[in-house]
Amino acid sequence: MEILNSILQRRSIRKYKGDPVEKEKLERCLEAGRLAPSACNAQPWTFIVVDEPGLKEEVAKTARAQALNMNRFAAQAPVIIAIVEEPANVTSTLGSKIKRKHYPLMDIGIAAENICLQATEEGLGSCMIGWLNEKKAKKLLGVPSGKRIPLLISLGYPEDEWPSPRHRKALDKIVRYNSYSKTMSK
Repeated sequence: MEILNSILQRRSIRKYKGDPVEKEKLERCLEAGRLAPSACNAQPWTFIVVDEPGLKEEVAKTARAQALNMNRFAAQAPVIIAIVEEPANVTSTLGSKIKRKHYPLMDIGIAAENICLQATEEGLGSCMIGWLNEKKAKKLLGVPSGKRIPLLISLGYPEDEWPSPRHRKALDKIVRYNSYSKTMSK
């Protein structure tokens, strides 16, 4: 099991080749999302695969922010996965109310990262996109008005070599033992 290698290699890819994604690779990514853990096993998600070129272009436009020059890359990706938030089961919903935490969004984040890690294993690039015109995306994809699309994932073969390693804070800067005030270095 080489999960740490996949985590080290995974990047948000913002330049894609035009090559289509093989159905088997796409399905393994979706399976990784399906297998994600969720609060009370609610599995509060539906994955909409958008690979029809015209529709994909329109969905990509919902993520574009002209003034901020954001997310223009989404149109290059051969696949966009829209994650629809579904109602949680009774126990997850009750837990969300009691603890004042919206567990379905956490669950969707876990499923999305599973998809992106599997994409990395498949040699695919991915990028999670939370900035979108949700109302337009829902209309394009026929998502009922009472549901949400909190996240899109672009997916495809990276145009360039994998980017260099990311800068991350050192463990001793972010890890505490037994108390907020006790850092790693004891």
